[in-house]
Amino acid sequence: MSLRTVAGPTDRVVVVGAGLAGLSAALHLRGAGRDVTLLERAAIVGGRVGVHVADDYSIDYGASVLTMPNLIAEALAAVGATFESTVPQLQPIPLSPAYHARFADGTSIDVYSDPELMSAEVEKKCGTEEATRYRRLRSWLSDIFDAEFGTFIDANFDSPLDLISGRTAAKDFLQLLRIGGFGRLGPHVDRLIKDPNLRRVFTFQALYAGVAPAKALAAYGAIAHMDTSLGVTFPAGGMRNIAAAMADAFTTAGGTLATGTSVASIEFDGRRARAVVCDDGSRHECDALVLTPDLLVTDKLLEPIGLRPRRRVRVSPSAVVVHGTVPIEVAQGWQAQSHHTIDFGAKWDGTFDEIIAKRGRGKVMSDPSLLITRPAQTDPSLLVRRGEAVYEPVSVLAPCPNLVSAPLDWETLRDPYVRELLTTLESRGYKGISDNLQIDRIDTPKTWLDAGMVAGSPFSSAHVFRQTGPFRRRNLVRGSDNIVLAGCGTTPGVGIPPVLISGKLAAERIAGPVSSQAAAPSASSATGGS
Repeated sequence: MSLRTVAGPTDRVVVVGAGLAGLSAALHLRGAGRDVTLLERAAIVGGRVGVHVADDYSIDYGASVLTMPNLIAEALAAVGATFESTVPQLQPIPLSPAYHARFADGTSIDVYSDPELMSAEVEKKCGTEEATRYRRLRSWLSDIFDAEFGTFIDANFDSPLDLISGRTAAKDFLQLLRIGGFGRLGPHVDRLIKDPNLRRVFTFQALYAGVAPAKALAAYGAIAHMDTSLGVTFPAGGMRNIAAAMADAFTTAGGTLATGTSVASIEFDGRRARAVVCDDGSRHECDALVLTPDLLVTDKLLEPIGLRPRRRVRVSPSAVVVHGTVPIEVAQGWQAQSHHTIDFGAKWDGTFDEIIAKRGRGKVMSDPSLLITRPAQTDPSLLVRRGEAVYEPVSVLAPCPNLVSAPLDWETLRDPYVRELLTTLESRGYKGISDNLQIDRIDTPKTWLDAGMVAGSPFSSAHVFRQTGPFRRRNLVRGSDNIVLAGCGTTPGVGIPPVLISGKLAAERIAGPVSSQAAAPSASSATGGS
């Protein structure tokens, strides 16, 4: 398959946005010998992997689940850097368990990436027969991932025909078809697993893709595989260190990084972008341009020359996220003592009906399933000391409808809703959280909308079929000869691994194939041969 690339000179590249997609693109382009300028409107890098600086501590407010850190290593390797050579030094710590799952019936399951530990956990909690079924499910998820990753995730598409063009692509497509990858995720998992709680552990990840498990393509079992088999890690010092380390490697390699620099417009010469102009009046000439902001910002930049896409985008659900600290003696009294706890409500299918509803019909979850993140459980250096007292940082994420599905007045709703969430957690055993959580930041759909995220969702375009793979918004901008997109709104999609890959794919559109010195592990090796 011949890859379409930017024609003409590409010596000078401007990358707009220093989130993980922009940093990945910038590193790969710099490694390919391009003169790269990276512009970021915020004061710090990171984008959706952001950090909130409170009076006496800092807390990550963006993505909190890190899988496939080898993709970060790959981007660093493009400029000859390693985890150890960056400042700050990246030290990904494997989480074991990756998650602690709690259920409304009072039971719990620890989710391990190690197949033996997980089999033992399933046998202990669900019985011997279910442990055997788990092994079959793990093998199927591994097969799904193997059939997808190299050909359909870590690859550029010029046409849907690319799915079956070439011997490898055709082989992987047929394999995906044979193992049921184009069926539905929820029903397939239900056939393999009988325990209803265990089913949730391997299907809730569909929400990352913006689709209910019952309706998600089984191909999105690849996300569950990343979460539950390839393993979840945490970078020492916080998720913020990922972006900081990538930025350090980029500037050390001779790249130019400008923060606090917001792009106002693009100058064109015919079909080619020639420069970007910033709010401060500065002008940055380019031979090629990479745009990584969310769809609202990107489309606004493209609109003056008629390049805004006409197709309506279906957007993923959003989230309310509460960040703060609690006295450590309060947190130590909770039943769950894990880095990531998924606290499931009793409702399941009904929950998705509420938050993934048609225009204007959405509502907040009546029986919420929540993600509680406590990074100091892995890295005690993140504990906050105030005199003699010690506090633990805590974040609570509640999925909610986006602003198209439910145009709620979040300025009015925010505080009452947060109180309701804390009351719910209190009733589920998080004693003292209502009175003792010192809240420093609350993000709602309005927060995300104000940051330029379409429909107030940090998860961008949903992965319905018409927005998946070669049908997702392409990274080459039709009507322009030298603009490339990256980020979660374009191929391959949402989540830290896809976003890192999107940056690399954008770089390949400009510089041709880039080296993969830290390629992804095969699923079979990563799963202990399951």
